[in-house]
Amino acid sequence: MSVKTLRRFTKIILVVCNILIALCLLAGCYANHFDPQKSWYLGLFTLAIFYFLVLLVAFIFFWFFAKPVFSLIGIIAIALAWVPLKNVIPFRFSSDFVMKKNHRDLRVMSWNVEHFDILEHKTHPEKKIQMLDMINEFQPDIACFQEMVASDSVPGAINYLPDFMKKLKMKDYHYSYNYKLDFDNKHRFGIIIFSKFPILRKETKSFAPHDYNSIFQYVDIVLPQDTFRIFNIHLQSLKFSVDNRRYIDDPSLNDEADIEESKNIIVKFKHGFLKRKIQSDRIRAAIDESPYPVIICGDFNDVPNSYAYGTIGKGLKNAFVERGAGIGRTFYGISPTLRIDNIFADARCNIEQYIRIRKELSDHFPIIADLHMEH
Repeated sequence: MSVKTLRRFTKIILVVCNILIALCLLAGCYANHFDPQKSWYLGLFTLAIFYFLVLLVAFIFFWFFAKPVFSLIGIIAIALAWVPLKNVIPFRFSSDFVMKKNHRDLRVMSWNVEHFDILEHKTHPEKKIQMLDMINEFQPDIACFQEMVASDSVPGAINYLPDFMKKLKMKDYHYSYNYKLDFDNKHRFGIIIFSKFPILRKETKSFAPHDYNSIFQYVDIVLPQDTFRIFNIHLQSLKFSVDNRRYIDDPSLNDEADIEESKNIIVKFKHGFLKRKIQSDRIRAAIDESPYPVIICGDFNDVPNSYAYGTIGKGLKNAFVERGAGIGRTFYGISPTLRIDNIFADARCNIEQYIRIRKELSDHFPIIADLHMEH
């Protein structure tokens, strides 16, 4: 094969790869417009949007020096994906946060607290104190926690809710869990909303099979000038095992066991996409029925531009997109790009500021937003 032929062949391969990556980026950015029951595999592209973008930018620079006309492939793809790309990276590289809240604003926290340290209570009792101190440092008016393990009926329990109320200076709470599922003899496993304002109504929505991820909750809180409906949600997790995570960190297809492991992970991805589709449709229906402005907090277990993100966030403002910076990862396992925790607010709200608190007190970083309702 001549050098000229080899160069032509290499150029064709590179152009084809460039086009495929561009199509993958677009598929990931617009996956939320497709029904996961019919096109669940598009959810896989949403997980890799950031990496597709990096590859496209690299191709643009390469073609700029090698063959400038082909750089249009990446430029056009990024232009077509520009609006959904801002859900992933708001192209803002710094975000200031003032600890002292404006008196007119509502400060909202969302955090997957990973059992609130109950499993390590005896070996690391200081961790729970650090978690409570951190919450009190930021003084949220509303705190929505997922994977909360607590007791609302057993005085003296490790995570007794009246003790939390006192330490966090909260006036009311709403704790949702499946009564049939016990964490131990004293504690339950669920989701909870704490409020410094009066709660007008408390509601738990549960659907068959009535497990943890089939539950979501909302409360109506009364502020001096407004009433808000606050949703707290935790969508279907992937339930990766230790072996799954080890394989993701070091993937290989060296033997039959590795092939089976890869199939197992794909099956869990598919199951998660389909479950979250059903859950997000139910939550969306409840949002549409709200007589008040809504705020949505929770662990989506899915990334921006996914079906769940697009369905629940439709017509709402995302606090990170409005005021966050960088990639904004909220889950620090598996991948450095997983922003799966969100605060959405009514379109009439101004997102005054946002922060992701980079303290490894659970497997998720807490997020906080200050909101102001325009009248």
